[in-house]
Amino acid sequence: MPELPEVEVTRRSFADRIVRASIEALSLGKPLRWPLGVSAHSLVGRQIMAVRRRGKYLLLDLDQGLLLVHLGMSGSLNFAPAQPPAGPHDHMDLVTDRGVLRLHDPRRFGAVVWAPSEDAPQAQKLLGRLGVEPLNGQFEVTAFADALKKRQSAIKQVLLAGDVVVGVGNIYASEALFMAGIRPTTKAARLSRPRVVKLQAAIVQVLTRAVQQGGSSLKDFVSAEGRTGYFQLEAAVYGRAGEPCRACHTPIKSMLQGQRTTFYCPVCQKP
Repeated sequence: MPELPEVEVTRRSFADRIVRASIEALSLGKPLRWPLGVSAHSLVGRQIMAVRRRGKYLLLDLDQGLLLVHLGMSGSLNFAPAQPPAGPHDHMDLVTDRGVLRLHDPRRFGAVVWAPSEDAPQAQKLLGRLGVEPLNGQFEVTAFADALKKRQSAIKQVLLAGDVVVGVGNIYASEALFMAGIRPTTKAARLSRPRVVKLQAAIVQVLTRAVQQGGSSLKDFVSAEGRTGYFQLEAAVYGRAGEPCRACHTPIKSMLQGQRTTFYCPVCQKP
């Protein structure tokens, strides 16, 4: 599933090219996770003013309203001057006077939703419960520590929930917890202030590095320019069960947490 770094890489790969473009047509394929919420024809003539990201959502600000785009479990965007005929897994073509933005989503868990504003119910239903952004300078240690003290769940599950800090998905939660030396099963409320400080810094560092590396292309992720990511090649624990820890050489272990596979070092990561 595309996580925050992949969504940010996607945004950066087409945002500058589509800003100020005028929408000439919007064609939709098979139904996605949620309906568009407005007639596609009503968006013709609207101008794209900016492309932002909130968590794993891309926000295309229009001169009237905005489009919220989610890549779901397996989606990707491609922006090009023209696109070949749509295939069975191509579910949106946003045609502009600067090119065509296509959503390719084999599993159809993605979405394209229109809202009159970011404060409108249509947008708040998707964005209203998201936690703080980790990469915009507002991810503050004291607030993070205070929020974790209220959670009795395992720290890995708290990170994945996204209502404390947004966008730390399965890959990057495993990596950040390794960097901070914290066992994924440790209750969030038990973490001391020094350990929270380490975790906060690790989250920022891991996500920043992942964006720099173009995200992780574990299966079929590519940017809107068709480029793959490389972060997975330097992962410390994710996907490395049975392989030696890069720090202590102990075999990396894996386990299921909330139906997601967690990877960790039993020596370097303390309860």
